[in-house]
Amino acid sequence: MKTPTLLTYYKEKVVPTLRAKHKYANVHQIPRLEKIVVTTCMGKHPDRKQAVEDAVAELSKITGQKPSVTYARKSVANFKLREGEVLGARVTLRSTRMWEFLDRFINITAPNIRDFRGLPTKSFDGRGNYAVGIPDQSIFPEIELDQIKRNVGLDIIFVTSAQTDTEGRDLLTELGIPFRKPNKKTEETA
Repeated sequence: MKTPTLLTYYKEKVVPTLRAKHKYANVHQIPRLEKIVVTTCMGKHPDRKQAVEDAVAELSKITGQKPSVTYARKSVANFKLREGEVLGARVTLRSTRMWEFLDRFINITAPNIRDFRGLPTKSFDGRGNYAVGIPDQSIFPEIELDQIKRNVGLDIIFVTSAQTDTEGRDLLTELGIPFRKPNKKTEETA
């Protein structure tokens, strides 16, 4: 099986750059991308069961892997939601599929976002993991626009082995994730 080009780039370029920048003593301290989790939830749709089936089909086209269905843990009367009811779908990508998905996301999908100026940098969790919300699945080239029945929002979580947000941001920036450039106004007020 062929090694993904982004994985080769990570090993040859990103690892030495991060090691020099953060002065890691051990090669195992260098942050790496562990997995990418893509999730969707159909909480408000009146035909939730059919919506989840459609979302599962679209997520499998986008990621190349069959998603697992998520269920409600609690009953919530205001949302007309019962415990154990189908709620959404989730895919965890690792290894080759993760690197190929990341490569497609960086080079094809992210630039397709309307009015794209970069991804926000404030979505780190304090431990180097990054989450981004995609409001519409139509930006993915795997989805045929005339086959879309409803808009489905996606959350993409990049789980890294980084210990801090700075290390995680540096890793993802070196991999090529297009982060938004900070404004001069926000720098002055901060």
